[in-house]
Amino acid sequence: MNLSPLQKARYAYEPKLPGMLRGGISEISVKVGAATESVADQDKIKALFPNTYGKNEITFQKGANTSAPKKQVVGVILSGGQAPGGHNVVCGLYDAIKATDRGNVLLGFKGGPSGLIEDDFIEFDDEYIDEYRNTGGFDIIGSGRTKLETEEQFKIVTEVAKKHGLTAIVIIGGDDSNTNAAVLAEYMAAHNTGVQVIGCPKTIDGDLKNEDIEASFGFDTATKTYSELIGNIERDANSAKKYWHFIKVMGRSASHVALECALETQPNICLIGEEVAAKKMSLSAIADYIADSVEKRAANGDNFGVAIIPEGIVEFVPEFSSLIAEINELLAGAKTEEFNALPDWAAKYDFIKKGLSAEAFAVFDILPQFVQQQLFLERDPHGNVQVSLIESEKLFAEMVKEKLAARKAAGTYKGKFATQHHFFGYEGRCAFPSNFDADYCYSLGYNAFMLIQYGYTGYLSKVSNLSRPAEEWVAGGMPITKMMNIERRNGEDKPVIRKALVELDGKPFKYFESNREKWAVETAFTYPGAIQYYGPSEVCDLTTRTLALEKG
Repeated sequence: MNLSPLQKARYAYEPKLPGMLRGGISEISVKVGAATESVADQDKIKALFPNTYGKNEITFQKGANTSAPKKQVVGVILSGGQAPGGHNVVCGLYDAIKATDRGNVLLGFKGGPSGLIEDDFIEFDDEYIDEYRNTGGFDIIGSGRTKLETEEQFKIVTEVAKKHGLTAIVIIGGDDSNTNAAVLAEYMAAHNTGVQVIGCPKTIDGDLKNEDIEASFGFDTATKTYSELIGNIERDANSAKKYWHFIKVMGRSASHVALECALETQPNICLIGEEVAAKKMSLSAIADYIADSVEKRAANGDNFGVAIIPEGIVEFVPEFSSLIAEINELLAGAKTEEFNALPDWAAKYDFIKKGLSAEAFAVFDILPQFVQQQLFLERDPHGNVQVSLIESEKLFAEMVKEKLAARKAAGTYKGKFATQHHFFGYEGRCAFPSNFDADYCYSLGYNAFMLIQYGYTGYLSKVSNLSRPAEEWVAGGMPITKMMNIERRNGEDKPVIRKALVELDGKPFKYFESNREKWAVETAFTYPGAIQYYGPSEVCDLTTRTLALEKG
């Protein structure tokens, strides 16, 4: 294998564990905390999870290990989109398993949850694991988006588990994947299979968090990667002084990534979807807001700037959400085939005009044609518009251009407006994990096995106090049902983990809000630079601005 110097160096990096997990497996004991209840809909969640609901939170501490010794055969899957540090979760899990007993086994099921159903796996050994330590990506076993949610699937997984003598399954994933973990844990408990299920909190979007889960893994590395790129663009913009750069960043259901990147780089504009929804801002109002910054900067001779756009912004715009809902209805069932069979865009445009309400069509008609067409691209598996395919960075650039043309005609704007567009998504999902994510993920995996060894199921591996040095981190576990509520999904009430949105009264947003008027007019760019792996701790082990502000 040909390795870069950084790869070689990262293989040798030894991740830091929380203090209570250091010093040997035999010295880790359990402190039992309070019983829990779900975040909402307690009666409904309890009825759905009678065997795993209401369990106690637990914390590991120094003390004699009182778990009953037994051979452990653990299965692990990576589920959903990639996030930096996933390999280290597997490595931490493997090291804890082998530190307990070299005869213990870790099986990696390939391609996500489908690997469990298809019985496609690899048995890990030292040589295989060592090739993936502290590296990015999910290529150690691959990932997938198959959902484990039907009785038939659970029966198949139970048979696969029985075949291999699995004592536990670890699911590394986001909110949907850990919802599936909770449901699978309940099934395994209800059927007395003896198989425990443990989850690990993953998503670069940052929306799997709460009072217990301070950060999902991968968020730190991904936002640092995007912030480096945004900083580079800001430096370029300040050098060339002739372009406005519209930059879309990942994070469909929440704006945590956009907010963190703004805190890191201080752009002229950063849209926060949650604020757009709260203020019921229209597309036109958003375009005016950006145009105001362009105009004020132009008055100072600055015909350049940077605007950060969260991936899911259009879903937060009430009028646009209503439009999407009507389009989903318009193309329900066989109507999609009827629409696709029309000969050209003119015919399709007429079909759309006749099918939408006057209010929805008024919104549709102000959109640039390329966005109109993107609304009718391939549907998702549920027949809905794929919002992530909408180039919102280009949409707002075009709308701002029209606003400025009107202002120029009115004599209020005399500047120049040229644009560049970027979408940062995949660039951050498989980056070499930062020291923070390397340490955090390794701790999550190591901690997951401690939960298994002590017999817990339906729990999420939890490491907190993350704004402090790793020695002071606190390891333990919480019942996944604590994070759940009932939501309407595809016409049915479903138990799901509640997504965490940007809190408009939270410290990170308040800091941003208190500075953005200045950033909108001045050139206050900051340049984070590349992730640092070696050097002083205050540089290499730096956490996100979001976590630093939240934890003071």
